[in-house]
Amino acid sequence: MIEQAVSRKQSANAIRALSMDAVQKAKSGHPGAPMGMADIAQVLWCDFLKHNPGDPNWFNRDRFVLSNGHGSMLIYSLLHLTGYDLSNEDLQQFRQFDSKTPGHPEYGYTPGVETTTGPLGQGLANGVGMAIAEKTLAAQFNRDGHEVIDHNTYVFAGDGCLMEGISHEVCSLAGTLGLGKLIVFYDDNGISIDGEVEQWFADDTGKRFEAYGWQVLSVDGHDPEAISDGIKQGINERARPTLISCKTIIGFGSPNKSGKSSSHGSPLGDEEISLVRKKLKWPHTPFEIPDDILKTWRKIGEKGITLEKKWISVLNKKNSKIKKKLDLIQNNLNLKSLDSLINAEKEKFFKEKPSKATRECSSMTIEVVTKLLPEIIGGSADLSGSNNTKTKNSKVISSKDFNGNYIHYGIREHGMAAAMNGLALYGGLIPYGGTFLIFSDYCKPSIRLSALMGLKVIYIFSHDSIGLGEDGPTHQPIEQLAGLRAIPNLNVFRPADMNETLECWQVALKSKNTPSAIALSRQKLPYINPSHTKENKSELGAYIINTTAQNNSVTLIASGSEVELALQAQKDLKEINIDSKVISMPCQELFNQQSISYKNEIIDKDVPVITIEASCVNSWEKYSKNNMGVETFGESAPFKEVYQHFNLTSAKIVELAKKIIKK
Repeated sequence: MIEQAVSRKQSANAIRALSMDAVQKAKSGHPGAPMGMADIAQVLWCDFLKHNPGDPNWFNRDRFVLSNGHGSMLIYSLLHLTGYDLSNEDLQQFRQFDSKTPGHPEYGYTPGVETTTGPLGQGLANGVGMAIAEKTLAAQFNRDGHEVIDHNTYVFAGDGCLMEGISHEVCSLAGTLGLGKLIVFYDDNGISIDGEVEQWFADDTGKRFEAYGWQVLSVDGHDPEAISDGIKQGINERARPTLISCKTIIGFGSPNKSGKSSSHGSPLGDEEISLVRKKLKWPHTPFEIPDDILKTWRKIGEKGITLEKKWISVLNKKNSKIKKKLDLIQNNLNLKSLDSLINAEKEKFFKEKPSKATRECSSMTIEVVTKLLPEIIGGSADLSGSNNTKTKNSKVISSKDFNGNYIHYGIREHGMAAAMNGLALYGGLIPYGGTFLIFSDYCKPSIRLSALMGLKVIYIFSHDSIGLGEDGPTHQPIEQLAGLRAIPNLNVFRPADMNETLECWQVALKSKNTPSAIALSRQKLPYINPSHTKENKSELGAYIINTTAQNNSVTLIASGSEVELALQAQKDLKEINIDSKVISMPCQELFNQQSISYKNEIIDKDVPVITIEASCVNSWEKYSKNNMGVETFGESAPFKEVYQHFNLTSAKIVELAKKIIKK
């Protein structure tokens, strides 16, 4: 408990003062939420939160997520006060270029920030992923009364988070899985940017969460004892996640702007801040924290040193195998053997030359790599059989048994993608999850955030083109590949056969700071790799498969299922004495990163180029003016007929080649 020499009110007011001062200095920001939630934060961080400012990455720390990330000064104030590497000067650089205190919390910028938040609902969804991670690893590592993995995940969320559809997806899943160590504080202040939310958000939120299977509590968000009792009830409830609905006043302490939308997203103004200081009895200058208050906060932070030492002692009592296993997954040490494993599989399949859909190839790869990498945790949005994401090595996680490695997310694509970010952020786990490529649109905001944060998350997108045939235009992706390729720091793979699928998975698993999207075919594709080599050619983004002469008349570039078309066109061109080169480009992003000399080696500047991909051509225009693709919505028919309809045939490639060569 906090020392009585400094009251809870004084400690909470330190948060309010820092928050309003930083927003005022920056001339932009959101003072209302930090001022309204200061009392909740003070109780949680002072009395319950298990963390160590000296070691922000302590594995068994409680996770704290500020989902309503616009209130970023709340977490920055807490981190500074408890002793993280975040100085008073850093607070004064709030929202400034290259500061540790950006406008919304950003993972990797500020020690102690667990995830990037701002798009509402995302942090809540990340928290669900973190809670799944905790429960999964606890089931694997906790033995004989030694709790190696044992902590809570706390999330602050506003009504904006709960309005977003993603909150329904993940909170329903959390209730179904019985995530008892997930505690969410709902900042029920009744205000959003446009005013009083009762005009557009009249849900009975409590009943909604009860229907999900949550424990629901209601407290006065400015009553420390009530808040404390609520947290205790949440901690004691282990069968269900807990929602603590906290009735608060936005902009608490502001005589003229509290309880109003004017305190939500704008500085209070110098005059109003002076009035706040008088009302809160805070006579101190901007950014000044009295020594007694700061010392009290710092003592709270120092408790984490003892807590971590105690945890290390418990860990040391475990047998050496458990310790080694935890070290392996924490540091991804199992990856050291990945290259030799992948090479052995490549060699085997070169001999067999299987003709398979790349979704099947991906499934075969997953089955192999999960034997080597127990930290892999998979799943699908109700398409396990279609994505081929569930293998013989998959053990499904359920509320009754969390000692598994596969999650049935249900039809919750957005929630799945965001929860995977939480799994990756937790540490020690490599998540992958599957759906159809067309439904990547439902995942896009979370994919963007995984790229922004540089997370090792692997998205499996099967049924990657008009090649899925009879399901028709609602399910045939056209613009999705181009849209994914437009996201910075995302590798988009589209392998052409078993060999490339193995290589793309190899790159994705070894990637440190880049998520991966792997687009896979529904239809069978031939094995196209001309020779076995240990080299991962897909790692270079593009490579030459075959060339019919030293000096070719045309270059054909394709990805995925269209590489087969390019190779057939090459044969047909040869029959009419036209030499050509075929390039497979499984990953544009990786090819774009290669040296100029390698790019020139692969794509001859002076030779006409044709690109072929069964999608819109936007992302291919940097390589050629002659791009064969699909510029309208698809059609419902057997896939060969659909390809014919869209002129994606060898004959049409030959026709275009003859035309551009004559030019």
